[in-house]
Amino acid sequence: MRRITLYLIVVFTLLFFSGSLSLAQVQVQMRAIHASDAGSSVDTTLRDLHKELRSLFSFTSYRLMREEMLNLSMNQPVSFFSREGRIDVEVTLVGLHKGTAEVRIRVTREGSQVLNTQVRLSPGRTVLVGGPKHRRGGVVIYALYAPRF
Repeated sequence: MRRITLYLIVVFTLLFFSGSLSLAQVQVQMRAIHASDAGSSVDTTLRDLHKELRSLFSFTSYRLMREEMLNLSMNQPVSFFSREGRIDVEVTLVGLHKGTAEVRIRVTREGSQVLNTQVRLSPGRTVLVGGPKHRRGGVVIYALYAPRF
């Protein structure tokens, strides 16, 4: 009887923890930014990132291309395409650790992978990732922000 009880406790504990991991979700705001030296303007929607962008990248112009609010579940990729349909961005939650979410970003252009990296997000902080070259010059920068998790 004791063995059966111990066995049931172990089984229910494993089911509980495996279920809680599969239910883990993180909401991430992802912005695709075109950075270039064509002009000297900064999109008004990027004012919150202006100082960070200028301190990390040496471009004079920053324009928001796309903004998405992503609901990420563990090991479940979320994809979206650029307006031109030539660039595919895939974002995957690959880990949750004490106060951080580990996220993988993969970018493919016309079927070829141009970016594959992982970042750790802390609640309320933004991570900037320099991406591929933009077809009109400059580069694409990805800004990831998780309000809470």
